[in-house]
Amino acid sequence: MKEGKIQIFTGDGRGKSPAALGMALQSAVKGERVVVIQFLKGRGLQESPFSSRLEPELKLFRFEKSAEDFNSLSEEKRREEWQNIRNGLNYARKVLVSGQCDMLVLDEVLALIDNSIITEEELIAVLEARNEETDVILTGAALPDKICQMADNVTRMETVKAAR
Repeated sequence: MKEGKIQIFTGDGRGKSPAALGMALQSAVKGERVVVIQFLKGRGLQESPFSSRLEPELKLFRFEKSAEDFNSLSEEKRREEWQNIRNGLNYARKVLVSGQCDMLVLDEVLALIDNSIITEEELIAVLEARNEETDVILTGAALPDKICQMADNVTRMETVKAAR
């Protein structure tokens, strides 16, 4: 029986999401079931016709409706998106509890804590709901201590040189 791991890609550098998606793709190629939920990504990858060709091994979800940056939304739209984001987090918990996937990627989920959309405790509750065989990958720039302690692997991305 495989033991699932919690992996985190964090830091101010670029490449967190591509690294997580690369691992998701590797798992899908092996025939594993992968669910990717993107948060705070604007349109994200779901709008691409390419992503539908990856199914059924890799399923991509984005629960937010707006393509605009969350912080630039009106208060009313923000409340609406807040509920959509919570629906995404609830779906993540359902996927973990029911064992619907071998790997779950929660892309930019750490930014939800950083933006006070969810609490650290809410994310911990989602992670604790997983069965022991499911791999979970989290991404985001900020890394709360309690989340870091739950992880098996943490990779900090740092930009050493950026093209202009």
